[in-house]
Amino acid sequence: MKAELINPFIKASKDILMQMAMIPFELGKIYLKESPFMAQNVAILIGVTGGLKGQVIINMGEETAKKIASGMMGGMPVDSFEEIAKSAISELGNMIMGNTATLLYNEGITIDITPPTLLTGEKLSVSNGHLKTLCIPLISDGAVIEIEIAVKE
Repeated sequence: MKAELINPFIKASKDILMQMAMIPFELGKIYLKESPFMAQNVAILIGVTGGLKGQVIINMGEETAKKIASGMMGGMPVDSFEEIAKSAISELGNMIMGNTATLLYNEGITIDITPPTLLTGEKLSVSNGHLKTLCIPLISDGAVIEIEIAVKE
């Protein structure tokens, strides 16, 4: 995948996490994941159509999801990952991919995104069929969010 396609995902993710949750994340080492792979226990699945086709998964642990949801709700403590926190995390995925779509449009690539699907649970296994999955890890104080991109042009 070309750098000009990866950079909008990185920029949108870092910007939205900072704006909405007030948590700065740094870029880790980008790598390819073999399919199927194990996801952490909170995953936001968003389909992509148009100039790119496939899916993006924003993948994190429950503690990270609660910390982000708390930040999105003005610091209100989130002790359990229930409906309001799930809604906030789903909207986070929507905002990240909406910003990514805008940045890609500025690069001449038009995409549409599906509404986010939130998956939770232990031992989530993800298979992207024949598409390679590029993993962009974002790291903050031990918390890791993986932006997993499985798209083709």
